[in-house]
Amino acid sequence: MNRLARAVLIAILLSTAASARGRAEMDDLERAVSLMAKIGNAGSPSFSPDGKRIAFVSNLGGLPQVWTVETAGGFPQLVTAFDDPVGFVEWSPDGRWLAFTLAPGGGMNEQVYLVRPDGSGLRRLTEGGKETNRLGGWSHDGRLLSLGSNRRSGAAIDAYVFDVDAGTTRLVTENRGIGGFSDISRDGKRALLDRLVNRGDNNLYVVDLATGRETLLTPHEGPGSFFGEFAPEGTAVYLATDRGRDRRAFARLRLGDGGAPGDVEILAAREDAELATFSVDESGRWAAVAWNAAGRSEVELYDLRTGKSVLRPKLPAEIAGSLRFSRDGRSLALVCSGAATPADVWVMDTATGGLRQVTRSPHAGIDLAQLVRPELIRFPAHDGLELSGWMYRPPSKTAPFPMVLSFHGGPEGQERPSFSSQYQALLARGIGVFAPNVRGSSGFGKKYVNLDNGALRGNGVRDIEACVAAAVRGGADPKRIGIMGGSYGGYMVMAGLTEYPQLFAAGADLFGVVNFETFFRHTEPWMAAISKIEYGDPEKESELLRRLSPIHRVERVTAPTIVLHGANDTNVPVVEAEQVVESLKKRGVPVEYVLFPDEGHGWRKTPNRIRSAVAVTRWFEKYLKNGNDRPSTPPGSGPPGGLRR
Repeated sequence: MNRLARAVLIAILLSTAASARGRAEMDDLERAVSLMAKIGNAGSPSFSPDGKRIAFVSNLGGLPQVWTVETAGGFPQLVTAFDDPVGFVEWSPDGRWLAFTLAPGGGMNEQVYLVRPDGSGLRRLTEGGKETNRLGGWSHDGRLLSLGSNRRSGAAIDAYVFDVDAGTTRLVTENRGIGGFSDISRDGKRALLDRLVNRGDNNLYVVDLATGRETLLTPHEGPGSFFGEFAPEGTAVYLATDRGRDRRAFARLRLGDGGAPGDVEILAAREDAELATFSVDESGRWAAVAWNAAGRSEVELYDLRTGKSVLRPKLPAEIAGSLRFSRDGRSLALVCSGAATPADVWVMDTATGGLRQVTRSPHAGIDLAQLVRPELIRFPAHDGLELSGWMYRPPSKTAPFPMVLSFHGGPEGQERPSFSSQYQALLARGIGVFAPNVRGSSGFGKKYVNLDNGALRGNGVRDIEACVAAAVRGGADPKRIGIMGGSYGGYMVMAGLTEYPQLFAAGADLFGVVNFETFFRHTEPWMAAISKIEYGDPEKESELLRRLSPIHRVERVTAPTIVLHGANDTNVPVVEAEQVVESLKKRGVPVEYVLFPDEGHGWRKTPNRIRSAVAVTRWFEKYLKNGNDRPSTPPGSGPPGGLRR
């Protein structure tokens, strides 16, 4: 063999070896990320009337379905076996039925069903079309079930009741926008209506179920946030309220004749935390309250007779919610989760505060003790406003390291230290995550959540720059910073890539808004109706919406961007993704498009969650691990974007 042939052969062998190593590395990445994405979860607990069993929703089989399990523990029993995901389940007070929601194709047009606890007798209560339906609660005797639906008008979700024995559904209250019954009085004569005025602003009413007559319980000026339930005797409503205060408190509102409201009595309030949820037991003696303290949960049991807190259990994870009492009041079901703890159902003994885990979500191949828990950091915005966020640093990595900024949806959502297979997958590959709560996030009071409404959204986008600066102070390599987010978080991704292109080396836009004009034109009419205060009125503020839309500055994007969307998404329609992909392709910016034909607004099927996690992790590993040789520009020195003109 001559020298040239030998050199060619060696080159071929080296190339083949390198290719094999590359495939092996990709196989390792996919295997590791897949294990993380397969970690299960359980939620929506509901006791049987005798308290011996709990119905819940879990993706134990790869898709969220209804299960039941002995409260004392045991092997769970599968109740439903659909090819589409289940959302919530409610056990009827008479024990005969489980009511649940099903999302065809993962879309927003959920349908409401009844099924016997043994899985027999399945019946659909809603029409099975494109309408959006919601599950309310049962009457005390199990005869009536409240529903929400936009079957009358696409622009409104009205309140209905279904009579189980008669098999009939009756419209009780028409709404403008969204409304539904959150509770039915014990005598079955009145319902508590929760009606949304605009996003971040709602009211509660007592409604006579026979006549439809409404009585307003929560008159207020400016934004207000309320939710509640009837006291067992029906002469009062327990409620969360922020009327006259910044953070929601736990209160009692006495009712007069015909449901007329009396004075509001504050039962518990905190300056450092906001009421997240509560539940009152059957006897009316106990109230379980969950506080949101900068994202972490604290649960208290109050004696309503004395007004005193009697228990503060030590929680097994950072977040607790979905509080539900057993009928005898001896047990409280709750869902606990955390950054290194998948969501599972736990039961608390109300006499001792002792907690027992009832469901055990699978995490094959993953040692939960090795997962990363975040640090809460606080930092200033451009105007001095205090922002906060959760910093996840990759284990065994010294700074500077690559990092991805992750923005939550909403916009009135909140980043909390909950379990994220996507975060943990990135961390396992040596990529940090910083998940901030910019202005407009919930959980910090009504003033903070309304700081990004309308034209103020520009300030929320400017918070992105402060977040990058905080990430760099936390150890991020300024040349290797990515940005990702879903829904409104996807909007923040595209806003960040267009306003601050010099700061980001890669992006991942998951079912995000990019053009408010097309969003309002194609989203569900009821979603459009309640979003005008939040974003701007398309009929009166078209120039504002155009200025806030990243699509009109997409020529500024230089970072490689992956776009993921569900074909059945009617909340943020797929046209939003198509605009991004088409625009970036035309300009030669590296872009990948992942479309899920069997999903809606987010991924609920395990194979799709795996596909998404693998694609996003691979994208950031490709463009962040070795850097893009991009010039590093310190935060604050970039050219002004469209929102600041």
